[in-house]
Amino acid sequence: MSLGNSPEDERPFEDDREEARPSIGRALQQARIAAGLTVDDVSSATRVRIAIVHAIEADDFDPCGGDVYARGHIRTLAKAVRLDPAPLLAQYDHDHGGRPAPTPAAPLFEAERIRPERRGPNWTAAMVAAIVAVVGFVGFTAFRGGDDDGGKTQVAEGSNPSTSKNASPTPKNDKPEDTEPAPSDSAIAAAPQDKVTVQVSAADGKSWISAKDHNGRSLFDGLLKQGESKTFQDSQKVNLVLGDAGAIQLYVNGKKIDEDWQPGAVERLTYTKGDPQVG
Repeated sequence: MSLGNSPEDERPFEDDREEARPSIGRALQQARIAAGLTVDDVSSATRVRIAIVHAIEADDFDPCGGDVYARGHIRTLAKAVRLDPAPLLAQYDHDHGGRPAPTPAAPLFEAERIRPERRGPNWTAAMVAAIVAVVGFVGFTAFRGGDDDGGKTQVAEGSNPSTSKNASPTPKNDKPEDTEPAPSDSAIAAAPQDKVTVQVSAADGKSWISAKDHNGRSLFDGLLKQGESKTFQDSQKVNLVLGDAGAIQLYVNGKKIDEDWQPGAVERLTYTKGDPQVG
């Protein structure tokens, strides 16, 4: 007769440890609730359909359409609720026979990351062209101003003082440079006082944006790519959901909102008339 624990006695303890670990769907659901987000919020921020979000939180991955899509949805939902996707993906691979081999569907997820980068060179080229045009205009103006100064010098050296009257208009050539408008501190400094005006700019990366008026009607729901901006107005208030607040720069009623939002943070905001204030 053995006084020690047999292997059979130890097996239930190991099973209890496995049961203590939450499932993938349960972990995602708990993280979403802890972040104060609804299924609609997560669906809007990630573009994963509501039905698929519900299915994944119930540990039903069949609606995903395959392991490749399921792993992609798990990674996307984990990031939206501020959860590390690596342990969830490892758990999924363990439960479903290991990581799947590459399939032709994989480039679908790569295309979503590459597409914004392909637009970068076009935006850069447009900026370079604009700078070249401005430099050329300034150079042309300076060249014309140099010619006028030369004519003024020749008149000053002449013996006829009456011709000096023609030189008096020459300072007018400097006016285009003085009248050039200085950059405004706010892109919407002239916002009307009887409305709330909100400008959202994706300054540091792309982000999903949801904007609604005071009646709950949708003003915008989609992806804002880096360098793009949207302006929303309402008579009372504007409600915002920022999928990646760290990439966003806000101007409310002509004033810049200085908030230290972290990359990947999901923020729910409300702005009204008057001084900017977070609702």
